Amino acid sequence: MSKLRVSPNFDTRPKGVPIDMLVVHYTGMTSGAEALDRLCDPEAKVSAHYLIELDGGVFRLVDEDKRAWHAGVAWWRGELDVNGRSVGIELVNPGHEFGYRAFPHAQMVALEGLAASILKRHPIPPRNVVGHSDVAPRRKQDPGERFDWKRLARAGVGLWVDGTPPLDATDDEVLAMLSAYGYEVADPTATLAAFQRHFRPARVDGVADAETAGILKALLDAA
Repeated sequence: MSKLRVSPNFDTRPKGVPIDMLVVHYTGMTSGAEALDRLCDPEAKVSAHYLIELDGGVFRLVDEDKRAWHAGVAWWRGELDVNGRSVGIELVNPGHEFGYRAFPHAQMVALEGLAASILKRHPIPPRNVVGHSDVAPRRKQDPGERFDWKRLARAGVGLWVDGTPPLDATDDEVLAMLSAYGYEVADPTATLAAFQRHFRPARVDGVADAETAGILKALLDAA
């Protein structure tokens, strides 16, 4: 059961546009209370549909039929208005600036349940379950390399591949695959790092190596 904390920071979704994305964020602030206050501050002009506390408590801030302001300048699969077609979930975590750490079990359980319910309400394909850094790789790192995307995919939310063989590919071929998967590739290093944060978190270096290329090809085959 979610708690209601109404944010004034929303507007009307564009007509005729499906809700076909789920974007996961971390709050990047020192406490959940601080993050809630900011997401509900009309001067801040930011929001999300939901916030999940460390203990798994869920706050509903914006109705799903409204456009929350969480993604900012973003891109996914050629679409620029990510806010207009997505549901945004903020996870309380101090982030890279204030002592980034793993996301606790209770928080992940709550996320799995909330995300599964969102997928039942909206036609969101697995590869459209993304992190903020996936849609804004030049600006964002969240939810980061400590977020357990594999666990979320095992719960039926998002896409993950294991045991993929390395693939020899040129840098241009890797960028073409990133673009085909959905990424904006104007800054190749930043985009590669965002991809690795999501799908190869053990080494985030922005290099188009054979392991990264193999994972990417397997994801395209599975998408």
